[in-house]
Amino acid sequence: MRGAIRLVAWCLAIALVALPIVGVLRGWFAANRWPVTQLTVQAEFKHVSADAIRATVLPRLGKGFFALDLDAVQKAVAALPWVESVEARKRWPDTLILRIYERQPFARWNDKQLISRQGLVFDAPGADGFDNLPELRGPDARLAEVVSFYAETQRAFGSMHLKISGVSLTERGSWSLTTSNGAQIVLGDRDQAGRRLRRFLDVYPQLMANRPDGFAYADLRYTNGFAVRWPQTQVPAAVTTKGTPST
Repeated sequence: MRGAIRLVAWCLAIALVALPIVGVLRGWFAANRWPVTQLTVQAEFKHVSADAIRATVLPRLGKGFFALDLDAVQKAVAALPWVESVEARKRWPDTLILRIYERQPFARWNDKQLISRQGLVFDAPGADGFDNLPELRGPDARLAEVVSFYAETQRAFGSMHLKISGVSLTERGSWSLTTSNGAQIVLGDRDQAGRRLRRFLDVYPQLMANRPDGFAYADLRYTNGFAVRWPQTQVPAAVTTKGTPST
């Protein structure tokens, strides 16, 4: 009996001590206690505007320091078109600090979207205005293959001082290139593209000798050669070709 009384007494004593502590903590961590009212943003501000960030974050400010949900803030800011990633932290007693990393566009994709340097396709306002970026086209499911082939052709043409500004892959699997001066190179299917391109580049210096304007069109799909059309010439000039173009 005495043991039971002692147990009850201890429980009452603990409750009398704990209840004030719980009350203090509840007041300390209350939703409106120590409100976060200041915002500091670290960003490049090249494509993401400070106004857009403020409009996204300010409705979430005003909550208590301990009640502010950093994950929710990060997700809201990360949803902005040009945001690659977000780091968020709080500084006592009233400041939210954001570090924003912007997406860096690497190329255009199918005229209406952009590809980041991390290889992600994203929508962005004014994407059609980035005319200085390479133009890559193809089925969405073959994005990685198109990007890889673009890198290969850039390396292949680098020593020729000829820049590739576009790569296109049709639904039927036919490849073509566009140079920075607007010339088109038709390669055909992927299995033959590498061999055909090497054959063209082997004779390219001799082919371009005394032709400062370059070429307008090259069809590399022939069995033993290719056909070239020069600027202001309507009829293609065959170069060591036999037969008709293949795929």
